[in-house]
Amino acid sequence: MWIETLPHIVQTRILSFLAYDHQRFCGRNLCRLARIMLSENKGLDFWVKKAAQQLLDLVSVSNYQWLSHLNLDSEEENMEEEFYSMPDWLRDVAKDSEPMFPWLPMLPDDLSENMPLSASGGGEDDFSVDVEENTQEEFNEMVIEVDVNELNFNNDPIDTEVEKMAKSLKFRLQNVESTSNAFELEKEIRELYDETVAVLLSKFPDGSEVDDLDWPTHILCSIVLPKFLVLKEPSSRVLMNETIEYCKAHQRAAEYALLFPLILRNEGINNPICDVITRIVKESLHPAHVSAFCQKLLCGDRDTRRFICLPCHRSLVSEELVWTESLFGLWQNILNHNVHLMQDSIDQLVKRVCDFAERYSKSLKFLNFVLCLVNKCGPFLKPHKLLLTAAIENTESLVTKSILSKLSGL
Repeated sequence: MWIETLPHIVQTRILSFLAYDHQRFCGRNLCRLARIMLSENKGLDFWVKKAAQQLLDLVSVSNYQWLSHLNLDSEEENMEEEFYSMPDWLRDVAKDSEPMFPWLPMLPDDLSENMPLSASGGGEDDFSVDVEENTQEEFNEMVIEVDVNELNFNNDPIDTEVEKMAKSLKFRLQNVESTSNAFELEKEIRELYDETVAVLLSKFPDGSEVDDLDWPTHILCSIVLPKFLVLKEPSSRVLMNETIEYCKAHQRAAEYALLFPLILRNEGINNPICDVITRIVKESLHPAHVSAFCQKLLCGDRDTRRFICLPCHRSLVSEELVWTESLFGLWQNILNHNVHLMQDSIDQLVKRVCDFAERYSKSLKFLNFVLCLVNKCGPFLKPHKLLLTAAIENTESLVTKSILSKLSGL
């Protein structure tokens, strides 16, 4: 059992999660897991044993009957059969000749008789949630009804390569044997997901009949933003190209629903996110629009720096800029795009250079930004010449002398 190879604290958390959401899993499997954990591990950690016992208490008929396998086997077999049975609504739909989900490379005959999940559940009371009136109104404002028929998924045949890839992933997912194989499979699934998001962007209506910020912002903040907020590797070419085209058509929506949340990421931006923002700025926005955007970002208050995101992503976005090396690299990219910044924006950048010169005294990325700032905005830096010179004199880099030379010539 793989769980036995994990640290005790991880075993405890897994068992606690299974106990908390035990209705989502097969009771017989959970009961067997808890029994094995309690019976075969004599040197079991206290908290692991406690969590396993809690799980067993929840999924077994009683606290003592689990010792009698004969009494429980028949009941557990019935529970397992009911758990794996196909829901009635899905069985009825499977009788039709047309595909249930035409956008998937799968026919009804491809489905197994034993479904891994059951759509049957409790009554309406299981899903009832008490929501305050104002909260419900705010939620309703975030929802847009989409007519799926307008997306025309049925009219476009599935690409042969995509169909082969999906079937291959399905087979490998069902037969994964090792952790390394699981990681490789995860990477390929992510790539397929990127392609799916790109297709969605190309298929959604442009929303020209509604407000410029209404439909496009919902598309960006619910489909594209979640992908980029957690980006740790370079974005796929397909997703990046479709995002750029969509932002080019909806520049205001791109500003409020994508650029602001990404730059205000509470952990600060990293190199992959910096590359995404740079490409959107260069290929989707006019330089004058970028200048106004920078002014809001550097000099505006919270009202000016407003952004749009789903409530579930709000915790990932900050109210203020988090200054990282990658953020300074982004400002260098913007300046190299021949964006003309206002004096107020330049004053704020100079202030940040002085604040972070000691921390990034050996950072080539930070000092390359300073050199770019001096080259592009020299006339605006004259009031700050002494402050900048004092700050740069405390740095140690290959470009330190070049920066000081440029500053002395102002």
